Amino acid sequence: MNLLLKNKHVFISGSSSGVGYAIAKGFAREGAIVYLNGRNADKVESAVSRIRDLLPDAQVHGIAADLTMIEGYEKVTRILTQVDILINNLGLFEPVSFFESKEEDWLKLFNINIMSGMRLTRFYMPKMHVKNWGRVVFISCEPVSQIPTETIPNDVLKTAQLSLANSLAQLTKGTEVTINAVLPGPTYSEGVKRLIEDLAKQRKSTIQETERQYFAETRPFSVLQRFITPEEVAATVMLVSSELGAGTNGAAVRVDGGIPKGL
Repeated sequence: MNLLLKNKHVFISGSSSGVGYAIAKGFAREGAIVYLNGRNADKVESAVSRIRDLLPDAQVHGIAADLTMIEGYEKVTRILTQVDILINNLGLFEPVSFFESKEEDWLKLFNINIMSGMRLTRFYMPKMHVKNWGRVVFISCEPVSQIPTETIPNDVLKTAQLSLANSLAQLTKGTEVTINAVLPGPTYSEGVKRLIEDLAKQRKSTIQETERQYFAETRPFSVLQRFITPEEVAATVMLVSSELGAGTNGAAVRVDGGIPKGL
């Protein structure tokens, strides 16, 4: 399927690894002009190089900047004055006990989940309106429907992120601009891979058996009963970002492995 993304300018925050990297790779494969981002310049350049090695004709660039800081936002928008597609992927999985959480924990997560995407959307969205075409996607997470107690600070702010995306979609009325959120379920990122490998060693079990036990114990309602791959999340992101995704706006699109709604 041709998603009609060739030569579209795409910026993906937090994309030197994980889901963001898979999204960048997917857009590059479709012929888009892709800008990766991360705080660490070496990691960003490494991610760019890996995509170029895989896809020699890829139009892919890197911008090292910390988007939780106003200085990082200013650097990105100075280098890249407009985009067709903005993917607000920057996030952090960091279990924090509610009772042990500090003010700075909440403020850090607020800057990651809300302020980074808000600033970029506020800058690029009016330019999309002028062109009468654009896509903004916020990468949230599936647990916002039932927040686990060990991730209350992060997931409360991810819920606020959904409200932001839905509210901004109301500002696109009558245009060819769309604003959506994509909600991945348990995804086999680098961090999850390390977690499962550690659990397998502790239990003296295989990776496959440990994954099966993990879902039986912690995600019994999952229909998929395995981790989602970053590439599977990326496929949904690219679809709602494409010309073919015009009919989806203000939506929370779940890529959760088939968890029944309300659970």
